[in-house]
Amino acid sequence: MAETDKTLKILIVAILIDENTTAIVQGFTGQTGTFHSMEMIEYGTKIVGGVTPGKGGTKCLNRPVFDTVKEAVEETGATASISFVPPPFAADGIMEAADAGIKYCVCITDGIPAQDMIRVKRYMRRYKAENKMVLTGPNCAGTISPGKSMLGIMPPHIYMKGEVGIIGRSGTLGYEAASQLKSMGIGVSTSVGIGGDPINGSSFRDHLARFEEDPETKIVVLIGEIGGPQESNAALFYKENMSTPVVGYIAGLTAPKGRRMGHAGAVISAFGESAAEKVEVFQECGIKVVPNPARFGQTVASVLSSL
Repeated sequence: MAETDKTLKILIVAILIDENTTAIVQGFTGQTGTFHSMEMIEYGTKIVGGVTPGKGGTKCLNRPVFDTVKEAVEETGATASISFVPPPFAADGIMEAADAGIKYCVCITDGIPAQDMIRVKRYMRRYKAENKMVLTGPNCAGTISPGKSMLGIMPPHIYMKGEVGIIGRSGTLGYEAASQLKSMGIGVSTSVGIGGDPINGSSFRDHLARFEEDPETKIVVLIGEIGGPQESNAALFYKENMSTPVVGYIAGLTAPKGRRMGHAGAVISAFGESAAEKVEVFQECGIKVVPNPARFGQTVASVLSSL
């Protein structure tokens, strides 16, 4: 690959959103969609319109409303979408965004049936890798690149621009990490919520690969929890493919086997899915483990000081 091609690739995949990202809101005119759209616009995100079937031709927050995502993309040129579509229709909304040419979709919606997400995953296989939409969520807090853009429901004031990447299943723990980092004068390059459901659009591993290629990110904080193999797979990927250091935390050390703890995906059903087992994998792969949620800032600071 030529050097110019390599540079172009890094610019495209390094972060999911930036100050030039144009986005639409699916479920724009609903109470939740409108409220969070106001916050995103205030933050500086380029929200160029929205979609609510049956309300095409109207306006919301002084931006056009369309009946379909395809119409919205054709009229506005949007490349990203954030979805607040209610659970019974959310899967269709995700697939509609993919068909319309959206490159990145954040699905905030909680309570989407697992069978619907299986249908979405199968549907996305029809696209070649270079044309496939990146999906984060469902049941996530969204994505923010501080000082650039926000597609989510997080409190933006706790994020300071910097060089730490954050990937988490838990929105609240992601907020805690960002807040602690800011209090210590450490900023965030991009924070990505992948969602707490058992079947989500993209994994820890997917975003670790992006952060590895991101010149703005010097360290990554991975916030996992019990249930599923994603954290262990991410640890193995880190060991074999990354030079960027990763700091990890696993929630649920005291969770009993077989009982769901908050998130739909947070249930221990097999060996290797408990917090203790995942922590062991992290340590074996060379990931610095955060001992408890109050130590995010201190742990990251100690690793940064050694770089």
